[in-house]
This record gives sequence, C-alpha cells and structure tokens, in this order.
Amino acid sequence: MGAENKTDEEKQNGDGTLFDLNDYTIIKEGDAEILMHAKNEVFYNKTQVNNRDMSIAVLRTFISQRKQEHEAMLARRRTKAGNKVPDAKAEIPDDSVQHNGESKDGSEVLEDTSHNESCSKPEEETKNLWGKGREELKPPRVLEALSASGLRALRYAREVEGISQVVALDNDKASVEACRRNIKFNGSVACSKVESHLADARVYMLTHPKEFDVVDLDPYGAPSVFLDSAVQSVADGGMLMCTATDMAVLCGGNGEVCHSKYGSYPLRGKYCHEMALRILLASIESHANRYKRYIVPVLSVQMDFYVRVFVRIYTSASDMKSTPLKLSYVYQCTGCDSFHLQPVGRTVSKNNSVRYLPGFGPAISQECSDCGKKFNMGGPIWSAPIHDQEWVAAILADVKSMKDRYPAYERISAVLTTVSEELPDIPLFLSLHNLCATLKCTSPSAVIFRSAVINAGYRISGTHVNPLGLKTDAPMDVIWDIMRCWIKNHPVKAQPSDQAGSVILAKEPVLQANFSRAVASLSKAQAKKVARFLPNPERHWGPKLRAGRQITSKHVSLLGPKALNGINNHENGDGSNHEDDEEPAAKRKKTEESDS
Repeated sequence: MGAENKTDEEKQNGDGTLFDLNDYTIIKEGDAEILMHAKNEVFYNKTQVNNRDMSIAVLRTFISQRKQEHEAMLARRRTKAGNKVPDAKAEIPDDSVQHNGESKDGSEVLEDTSHNESCSKPEEETKNLWGKGREELKPPRVLEALSASGLRALRYAREVEGISQVVALDNDKASVEACRRNIKFNGSVACSKVESHLADARVYMLTHPKEFDVVDLDPYGAPSVFLDSAVQSVADGGMLMCTATDMAVLCGGNGEVCHSKYGSYPLRGKYCHEMALRILLASIESHANRYKRYIVPVLSVQMDFYVRVFVRIYTSASDMKSTPLKLSYVYQCTGCDSFHLQPVGRTVSKNNSVRYLPGFGPAISQECSDCGKKFNMGGPIWSAPIHDQEWVAAILADVKSMKDRYPAYERISAVLTTVSEELPDIPLFLSLHNLCATLKCTSPSAVIFRSAVINAGYRISGTHVNPLGLKTDAPMDVIWDIMRCWIKNHPVKAQPSDQAGSVILAKEPVLQANFSRAVASLSKAQAKKVARFLPNPERHWGPKLRAGRQITSKHVSLLGPKALNGINNHENGDGSNHEDDEEPAAKRKKTEESDS
C-alpha cells in the first residue's frame, strides 16, 4: 500500500508532497491502516474500536434490510400493476418524489418513459419500466461528518460491501491532510470510494439535503449542534448514527446545560445512562419533526463512556403526529426508588377518525404513595422502544458469522446479546441493590427476585446498561410488597420513623410473594453462561485527549504512564523525559508503582 516507487521512509501525501514515515506510527484496525503523528495533531481514540465495530455491524445489516425492502416494494408495484401497462405517474405520486430521485421509503424512483413510446407497444413500455436497470437499487452513500484521521471512513469503505461512496468531512486542515494521506496509504479501494473535504459539517449537510443514505455523527462531546442539519441530510428510509460523549451533562451533572442542548431535563437515578439514551432520541425526534420527519430507532446502546444510537429517518406529516405518544415525563421520588412516567400525548378513536390530545395528568399525587416524599420531574424522554429486536437479532447473527472481521468481537457480541434479552417496551429500570439500600436490608439474589416477580404474573429482564438493573412491568407497589415479604424472612434493624425505608416497611404487604425459583428467572445467555458484561481490556481505557492539546504528565490518568513516556521520549529524541523531570520525585515514584 501507499505511494509506489518511493523508499520505505518516504511516502506521498494526498496532495503529492512527501512525508517521512519515521515521524509516524502505523495503526491497524480491521482492514484499514492509518498513520498517526506523535504530536497528537489529529484525534484518534483507540477505545472507540467498540463504536466503530458496532457501526460496521449495523451498517451491514442496514444494507441488507434496505435491499429486502426495495425488493418487497417492487413486488407490491408489480402486483398492483398486474397485466396492465404500468402508469408511472399513477404508481408514484408527485409528492413522494424527492429531488434526488428517491421515494419516501428510500428507494430509487422509477422514471416515467411511457410518454416517449408509442401507445401501440404496451409490451415494450412494460419492458422499459420494469426491465433491467430500472429495478436496481443505487448503492448507499455514507457521510462521516467529523472524520479526524479518517479511520472510520476507511473501515466503512474497505470492510462493508455494497457502499458506493464515503464522504469524510472535517473543518480542521491538519485532519483533512491526515485523512487524505491515509486514503492514499490504504490503496486503490480507499482512493476510489473515500473522498475528504475541508468543510463545516453543518453547512455541508444543509446544502446536501436527503443525499446520503447513512450519516454518521461521532463528535468529541455533544452532537446537539449537528442534529438539525443531520436529520435533513439523511435520505428517506436512511440511517442516522449518532454518538454523545457528554455523559456528565446527559446523566444529570448539569441539568440546565442538558436542557439547553437537548431540550430535556435529566434525573440522577440509577437508570441515568438509559435516560441519556432516551434524551438523545427525543432530541433527534424533535429536530426531525421540524421538517415533517420522524425517527424509528433500531439500536441504542450505552458503552464505555458514551451513548450511541442508530435511527432510521422517514418523511410523513401524518405519522409525525404520533410523536407526543412516544414521549413521556418522568417523576422520580426523592425518598425511594419509585418512578412514574406521564405520556405527553394520547389519542381518542371515534368511528374511523383519530384525535390527538394532551396526555392526562397529573400521573401521580404531590407525595409518593410508597414513602411520602416529594417527586423530582425530568424529561421529556423517548418512552417508546429504543431497539428493534428483529434488527438486533440480525446484527448479532451477522457479527457471530464474521467474528474474525471484528477486532472488538467479544465486547460488541456481549452488548448485543444483552440488548436482545431486554424487554423492549419497558422504559428505564430498577436497581435491586438500590431497593435494598433504601430498606437497609440484605439483598436477595437476582434469580430469587426475578422469580418472585415472574410468580406474581409480571415480566422481568436485565438491561445492557447496568449488570444490576432490572426492567419489569410490575408496578412499584408490587415491587415493594415483594421486598416486604423478603424482609419478613430476613429482618432488619429498626430505623428512624421518618426515613423512606421505615415508612415503606410500616405497611403490610397486599401481595404474598412466592420466592420459589421460576424457570424463566435466568435468561438464555445466563443459562448458557454466555458473557454479557466484560471488563475493560486494559487500564486507562477511556476517552483520550482532544487533538491539538499538549500531552503532559497530568494526563497520566487518561493515557497511562507508559504511553506518556513513549510520547515524550519521541519528542525529546534523546530518551530523556523533560516533562517528568519537572514532576516531584515522590509523585513520579507513586505513578510508577501504580503502573506496575
């Protein structure tokens, strides 16, 4: 790979200028290789291999599903046409045609050529309309809005079959130069499919409406400033992939900042990471609605230090009206773990018509019926399903069938396995340990608690967000009754009467819990002992420094002492570490000991 007729130390940039390979480190991930300079000029994050692998898996499934949907649409059109001569104008309403030649379902619009042919040749007309070339689906185009080194774009081009073009954008000149250098370094396939542009992603997406089948947003921080233009750039039936790494904001550390960026107020419950996913989905839906569009989530995951959502975007003014039915406010008790959801909207059906009305409220009283404390209110959040289980099954099957193609196979297969077992229609979750902390009691095992819920006639599952989280459709009074019955057999010490746990335990249980082990208390993955929650593969596994930041000894918690020393040694050239020389000897010794 790389430029030909050059020495190993000398290669060409994308613009024809030469560069010295000795100044760069070659990083290989999947089928792609990139050149990284030691000065941290262009952002590269090793930990995002999980993100990139998951995106490739979803993209492969999207291409397959898109093809199936297109074939199904053509079959419907042929059935509708029957033996008659198809009338293209009748088959394709004017309002469904987009400027880029795609219909509302994301397929290529069939052109009307019948007016150019004689009416006495119906067979030839039919051949022209339905013949070879007319039914073919255009290969998808992908936009990576924030490309940095271009590694993600290169992996898409080299590893995902069926992609026609990947457009990589960045508004940093050094990043674009690095991306073009890496494109050339990856050979002819990359050069033919990937193109890099120096541009503001927001402006580029606004000036290319509905032109890309896939738009990938993976910013360093919040994606909120890109969402409005991104939802306009996705073709009908296309996919938006979006990452948010500002978890402190989304999880309630700065609620007012979250509201200003995403239009929702977060709550600091144990479910905060799932709430972050649902806040991001609600925000994307809000931006899409402004253009008579709506989203359909196919996969939403929280991994490592970020959340990542994959949604399809469609255009329909009538379907857009259902958005308030998919949003809810959350009431979280300040004293115990009880929470309640209040839908933003509701519908009333009369005869054949449907009316959209505001949701009924209030969903709860001023004080918690379980412990008597006040409620905090958060949201609105996306309360509809955040995964499409058919998609999840297809993605997981694809990942398992091509495990050698995914560097992070173990991690993404574990996440997808756990996602596949979640109850899809239950927003948020409970923490068993939190319930026991409220009551100051010893915790039952997850199997015993699950069995009690199942024996009471309700559903329960785990969640990929938290190993101790439990999703269930059992109301909170049933949950507390189960815990009251548990404590009758496992007594607790007396607590002050004004505490939430004391108030809850002062009531007698209405439901008599049955703790005998239920068959469904273990998921299939648990029964087969399939790994579902894996530890980080190494120390200092987390977000890295933004490009352009000077790497110093204070960043040891992000990069690790060895990586830091390696960078400084490379810069000094003499093997010494001047940055560490400025550091106190005691601190340096402590760092070395912690790394050993």
